[in-house]
Amino acid sequence: MTRFIGIEIGGTKVNIATGTGPDDLSPTLRIATRDPQATMSDVIAAVKNISGPIDGIGIASFGPIEVSTGRETFGHFRKTPKPGWSHFDLMGPLMAAFPTIPMALDTDVNGAALGEARWGAARGLNSFAYTTVGTGIGVGVISHDRPIHGLLHPEAGHVPIRRDPARDPFEGACPFHTGCLEGLASGPAIKARTGIAGEDLSPDDPVWALVGGYLGQMFYSLALIASPQRILVGGSVGLNAQVLSAARDEAFRLMNGYLEALDERAAFDSYIQPAQLGDKAGVLGALVLAARAARP
Repeated sequence: MTRFIGIEIGGTKVNIATGTGPDDLSPTLRIATRDPQATMSDVIAAVKNISGPIDGIGIASFGPIEVSTGRETFGHFRKTPKPGWSHFDLMGPLMAAFPTIPMALDTDVNGAALGEARWGAARGLNSFAYTTVGTGIGVGVISHDRPIHGLLHPEAGHVPIRRDPARDPFEGACPFHTGCLEGLASGPAIKARTGIAGEDLSPDDPVWALVGGYLGQMFYSLALIASPQRILVGGSVGLNAQVLSAARDEAFRLMNGYLEALDERAAFDSYIQPAQLGDKAGVLGALVLAARAARP
């Protein structure tokens, strides 16, 4: 019987599950993301504790991380806002611990996107973008069932955003860029701006419309640059109803009828959609990566 391991490495927790898809999925094991050495020691121990044959391991990790297998730094984190993780070799310890098991690595957002393509809101599409908005902001672009890679991988969470200082005096929480999307609209940015975690804010707090407007700027740019057939949104912040509505409003305003397929506000309700797989998207996407690694 075929069985894969999916490992989703997030900024706050690691999710590990075995199986082949939503209808064949073990309960998820969760490990807190701490310093890289301790976290990966726990991950390796957990995988070793899984009994029975394993046909492949897929890893969907936060980033930035080198995902091109032909490079010497494959599997190494690049500069990341996550303290202590910059330049850490993620794949080296895993490959040393499980040398006979095929493995594949991609970003957590690309993993989630592959899960949505296989089982969720992107089924049947040739191209789409997946955006997750939570602890960080990540964007994956899928074309003909393959994530876009190149210089690195898309890092649209760090694009600059037009901010009205009179309306929003907060300059951003990103340690690398003043006024980038992640620094203005992520969960930590919301808490830094308001002093209150997003889950404790009122549903009608004005910050949600502000954050949605910033996301709308990015969605507008994605539509023009990558021309995806659909944009999916996940993450605790991205799936907030106020945020999603404001993002659609702003993307429509900025588009101003330029793309005929999006010349009416109602078109954005179907163009920018909530993802369907919820908190299982990342680990399911990691199973897709594992299955691809196991192909002869």
